[in-house]
Amino acid sequence: MIDAQLAIAKDQSFEGEITDAIQRYSTTAAWTATQRIDHYLNVFKRQSGGADYYHSRGLALQDFKKRLLAHLLDEELPDLAKLDHRAIIVAHQLTPTDIIRLNPHLVAGIVTDLGGRAAHFLVMSKEMRFPTVVDTKTVTEHADDDMVAIIDGTHGRVILQPTPQQIDQYQRLASRESARLRELGVLKHQDTVSADGHHFEVAANVALPRESDELATSGAEGVGLFRSEFLFLHQDTLPDEETQFQAYRKLLLATNNHRVVVRTLDIGGDKQLAQVPLERENNPFLGLRGLRVSLAYPGLFRTQLRALLRASAYGQLAIMFPMVATVDEFQQAQRMVDQEKNRLTQEGIPVGKEYEVGAMVEIPAAVAMADQLAQYADFFSIGTNDLIQYLFAVDRGNGQVASLYQSLHPAVLRAVKQTIDCAHAEGKWVGLCGEMATIPTAVPLLAAMGLDEFSVPLSQVLPVRSQIRRLKVRQLQPLIHQALAAHSPAEVRALVDQLTSHMK
Repeated sequence: MIDAQLAIAKDQSFEGEITDAIQRYSTTAAWTATQRIDHYLNVFKRQSGGADYYHSRGLALQDFKKRLLAHLLDEELPDLAKLDHRAIIVAHQLTPTDIIRLNPHLVAGIVTDLGGRAAHFLVMSKEMRFPTVVDTKTVTEHADDDMVAIIDGTHGRVILQPTPQQIDQYQRLASRESARLRELGVLKHQDTVSADGHHFEVAANVALPRESDELATSGAEGVGLFRSEFLFLHQDTLPDEETQFQAYRKLLLATNNHRVVVRTLDIGGDKQLAQVPLERENNPFLGLRGLRVSLAYPGLFRTQLRALLRASAYGQLAIMFPMVATVDEFQQAQRMVDQEKNRLTQEGIPVGKEYEVGAMVEIPAAVAMADQLAQYADFFSIGTNDLIQYLFAVDRGNGQVASLYQSLHPAVLRAVKQTIDCAHAEGKWVGLCGEMATIPTAVPLLAAMGLDEFSVPLSQVLPVRSQIRRLKVRQLQPLIHQALAAHSPAEVRALVDQLTSHMK
């Protein structure tokens, strides 16, 4: 994003437009710059053909406008990384890189005007355990510095200037929640087994190496998703092989010999990497992202693979490719893994003997070809956040179409069931690392379908483990056929509630 802003600032035609307008109309630099940038924002919006492009590129231009005006008007911009006291962050919009810059000890909560319930920054915020409310539309117009506020992330409520009674009410709710989590602490040292003896794993989603310190106390049975791109984002230079190796090794050593699934570099869309400039695309969420970027930049990919393979000597590593659409591209990436393994072996560098190589299933084409893909992949991890987006042609970060983003829709359930069945037919295990794995109504369905691993934010590990331990999976089997035949999410919820009421 910074590189994009520098390019705009140095663009001679843009500078010429500003200079010409100032000389012709005797306007101020700040006013003229605002007019020209707003003009380009409107052009972007009209030509985008959808919200994805506007959010990913327009956001960079909006940020440039904010920074340029601050410079011209000699105003200091707030820097989230320099927050020096505990506070609630109120913003029009945030990006995943904004979230990782925040000090987790100082952020009491986050509220934004925009954003869908599956937006990338919201997913990251939940994994960082920040109470978050999005899509408020106008919170920035009403919130002021030093204003007291209550953020109810569970119910999506924001209370500005709460009354003493409201403060007391939420303090009691917070105390009850803390007590509940303490009670769940006994599960940390027990296996995740349903009431009728079915074994599952509940692993953690991790974005930053520093989170590895929390794994031992979270009750997580390994890492079901490590978002390796956050080793790259917000860095001045690309992390070299040794830097990556040390990060992966630290994570493997922190999991007490549980499996660690590392997703290879997943950029594109709303996650742009300054050191890997991607060409402007009309639909970046349908363009060069995920595994496609890695295959387009083989040097970058091979460096990451070498670091991962070296780290595999220190634990149970599973390498996962994101945004796999075809068997061919999976096999191409798999061959590169084999080539780097052979090179390391020839160099006398140890490589683990039992690492796995799998695919993230988040594109409908991968679901349709899951039977063939399962012949080559060691495992699947279903990324429901993006899968739902692509199934319904819904921008996951756009609050205007949030009602169409439906985790419990029968179409989603059918896609998940098909993926699980195809993997199991080849003797492969399946995980699920989207928000769906934390939804209380979805957990019984996923367990009955035979999902092997639930991968959830650290804060959700114990609640999900607790729910699974109360389930009687055999009694839930009839539910699957009925849920797949349902016509709406409402029907699915009613079916689950009816069959699980005695298991709560």
